[in-house]
Amino acid sequence: MSTADGPAGSGKRELRRELLAARAELTPDDLRGSAASLAERALELPELAHARVVAAYVSVGSEPGTLALLDALRARGVRVLLPALLPDNDLDWAPYDGPDSLASVRHGARMALLEPVGERLGPDAVAGADAVLLPGLAVDARGMRLGRGGGSYDRVLARLERAGSGAVLVVLLYDGEVVERVPTEGHDRPVHAVVTPSGVRRYGTVSS
Repeated sequence: MSTADGPAGSGKRELRRELLAARAELTPDDLRGSAASLAERALELPELAHARVVAAYVSVGSEPGTLALLDALRARGVRVLLPALLPDNDLDWAPYDGPDSLASVRHGARMALLEPVGERLGPDAVAGADAVLLPGLAVDARGMRLGRGGGSYDRVLARLERAGSGAVLVVLLYDGEVVERVPTEGHDRPVHAVVTPSGVRRYGTVSS
């Protein structure tokens, strides 16, 4: 995997700084309103309506809010899997059984993450998901996603590819984070759809 030290890596760092600065300007009211709209739009996706297992994540800080969406998926009878960060930055997975099944976990100097407390299913559990909700900072016109740079979800995407997974890949963003182009490296993979508070954009062929 690239160490992101070349021109693409430098461009990614600069774009991340800009996008994170914009998120830092959001108010609590902005965050609440965006989370409600995001859940509403995402639940309209037929790819999620037909999913039996969805791998997702718990938003933290100024990320587009996901808890309302997680609870709505559970209410539909969907099995929701959430990640737990491992020491090597890979992700383990465990089922989401409601807000009481989450605990705040701090990994070193990083922001505390809300992680599931249930039985760990192993990193390969994500390969059984029908849809995978990915965090990100931007998606471009080609469906290429810009993450935070930790590499955890690059491993997830590589694992899905090795397993021959047909999971639909969906990124949750704010409206201004759908951009014309993000810098890419050899390991980057396109996603199938992006959901923002105002709507859905699809890339390529998405199975339902």
